[in-house]
Amino acid sequence: MKKQRVAIAMSGGVDSSVAAALLKEQGYEVIGIHMKLYNAPPEERKNKSCCSLDEALDARAVCSRLDVPFYVIDFQEEFQENVIDYFVKEYVNGKTPNPCVMCNKKIKSRYLLEKADELACDYLATGHYARVTQDPVSGQHQISRPKDRRKDQTYFLYGLRSYEIPRLLFPLADYKKSEIREIAAQYGLASAQKPDSQEICFVPKDYRQFLNTQLSTRPEPGNFVGTSGEILGQHQGLPYYTVGQRRGLGISDSTPYYVVHLDAETNQVILGKSEETYVQTVYVSEVNWVSIDPISKPLVATAKLRYSHIGVSAKIFPQSNHTVRLELESPVRSVAPGQAAVFYHEDILLGGGWIDSCDFQKVAA
Repeated sequence: MKKQRVAIAMSGGVDSSVAAALLKEQGYEVIGIHMKLYNAPPEERKNKSCCSLDEALDARAVCSRLDVPFYVIDFQEEFQENVIDYFVKEYVNGKTPNPCVMCNKKIKSRYLLEKADELACDYLATGHYARVTQDPVSGQHQISRPKDRRKDQTYFLYGLRSYEIPRLLFPLADYKKSEIREIAAQYGLASAQKPDSQEICFVPKDYRQFLNTQLSTRPEPGNFVGTSGEILGQHQGLPYYTVGQRRGLGISDSTPYYVVHLDAETNQVILGKSEETYVQTVYVSEVNWVSIDPISKPLVATAKLRYSHIGVSAKIFPQSNHTVRLELESPVRSVAPGQAAVFYHEDILLGGGWIDSCDFQKVAA
């Protein structure tokens, strides 16, 4: 029988390197694809990021060692339009973007699947810590959490379309990160001890500096305003602040102020005390249901309101036009519009969407 052909996204890191090795060990015909996403100016270029030349060279070296064909695909234009421009626009509009969610949604699934088709591949694989399962009753394909919960990356995959799931492979689903490094060492891969990337790949240090390189004009200063409407001072520009921010405000008081809301219409940064940063009602738009059909009645699920959030039980009320309202079982602090709200039932990724707005609830200190 002809071997099934798999295209795998090769970042140059240890996860995708071992994923490629595991696929080849399992008998697949493997093709490595490295995405050229962003060419930073020399003074901003970071070594060992997914946008650096070092990563492309590392990915090529791994494929050579594994005897796997290697292609570099230029997605710089698509990345600029779908990720960087979105990143800048969201900050200008007073939201806190999540470029990794958008990159997975727009680049790593859509464009990579198209490239896999061009290469006559049966599957597309990545080094994500996630799992493809099937509902035992309906047979519907689902995205589920992996063995290594600390590395769980299903949050970033809520934008997948349900019909894409049967074509995806996640070879790391049954492994712990420590095991992946051991396998990399056994294969003699240089990426075995490479540290994980923790930053946004196209932002060198401070996102504010990056915004200044992308904006044609500097943001207009405006007022810091308290939750009761009083003017507390002047801010330097709406994009330079995020919900939950405490440091760098330049406003002193007996107890700290926090950013609780960014109002793009009035160019105001709303500040409040710690007890004013909690929300219990969250409105979510552009909802995509990954592992289940769109809901028509309220559903109880666990909602993660940012990647690092452990999750909270919530009742999800369907609204119109792919929007839902979340009523959280307990208040959550510093929920930022622009971030993704992602829904789970036990290990199953149900779906998610973008946080539009919140109703704040003052919690006793």
